[in-house]
Amino acid sequence: MALWRAYQRALAAHPWKVQVLTAGSLMGLGDIISQQLVERRGLQEHQTGRTLTMVSLGCGFVAPVLGGWYKVLDRLIPGTTKVDALKKMLLDQGGFAPCFLGCFLPLMGTLNGLSAQDNWAKLRRDYPDALLTNYYLWPAVQLANFYLVPLHYRNCSRVSPTDLLSSCYGGSCFYNSCLHPT
Repeated sequence: MALWRAYQRALAAHPWKVQVLTAGSLMGLGDIISQQLVERRGLQEHQTGRTLTMVSLGCGFVAPVLGGWYKVLDRLIPGTTKVDALKKMLLDQGGFAPCFLGCFLPLMGTLNGLSAQDNWAKLRRDYPDALLTNYYLWPAVQLANFYLVPLHYRNCSRVSPTDLLSSCYGGSCFYNSCLHPT
């Protein structure tokens, strides 16, 4: 409980820094879980560079983009009623999610050394399935997020337990498809 209070104090004092570090840490942890529990690589075969890439993506892309988006979304649709949450979720999933995925997937490919041609082919191949998979999980999560979670926690809640699981699964899938782009 003391750790949670310290986290809340740090978040109140330095919201941007804490959200960036939270996103990077949780995406890195998700990749570690993916490599160790899903892929069963063991410590000797653990790909540290891959984990550092996920940490970098969390700190340098996911946290800033989501943090900025949530602020814009709260300005566009102020309020916390169920109807407001539904409107936010529809705009988030209908407008933002397709764009976010369209940026995230090529960025992941680029960070993994794919050529522009391979990256484009991978995006064309994987984007429809990634977006469809997104729609199985995220609308419900985001509806709860927009209804229950205050804005200053929202980036952290979006990049927490559900994203941790998503990173575990996604880390394995994205990296394996980046290694074998065709």
